[in-house]
Amino acid sequence: MVATGCEQALARMLRERIVAVVRLDDADQGLDVARALVAGGVTLIEIALTTPDAVDLIARLRKSVPQAMVGAGTVLTIADLEALRSAEPEFAVSPILDAVVVRRAQELRLLFSPGTYSPTEAYAAWQLDVPIIKVFPAARLGPKYISDLKAPMPFLRLMPTGGVDDSTIREFVRCGADAVGAGGWLVDAQAIARGEWLTLTEKARRLVTALS
Repeated sequence: MVATGCEQALARMLRERIVAVVRLDDADQGLDVARALVAGGVTLIEIALTTPDAVDLIARLRKSVPQAMVGAGTVLTIADLEALRSAEPEFAVSPILDAVVVRRAQELRLLFSPGTYSPTEAYAAWQLDVPIIKVFPAARLGPKYISDLKAPMPFLRLMPTGGVDDSTIREFVRCGADAVGAGGWLVDAQAIARGEWLTLTEKARRLVTALS
């Protein structure tokens, strides 16, 4: 059962379905990136903890971009969860499945999506009452892998991450993805380095349009 504190976050994630995975070299770029994505219609923003000063950035975005639902990515440990508490992220995502971390996130009433790769891991996450399970790296597995997982386990909610762009997103959803994590194509590192925020906005629009 989903904890009361994360029901609204889950409902929004399942409604909007596109999570922008933001991994930056410079946290000062974060506000411009988030605003550019929101302008294009992508309002679920995941800030990877590998970004310098990621916790402070999450806190700033929560205040400065109220249209967005801001979460944390690359959450690996209980220490990561504890460090995030002051920033009050609305969701958290991990590339791995660790039952101890899942349980702590549940205690904190935080929507938490751990990463899985195999059917066994996906089922283990479901047994831990994970409401939406990250499938990673989806670029290596492809959209059909999602339907392969859901054929014997239709009760799983899955969020493939990796390999998502405007040419693949519809196929991921057609194959059963309940949400997607979009990183490298959407959060274009070269465009960010050049300060080309309109490029991010246009890519966000293209993803939203492809999904509609």
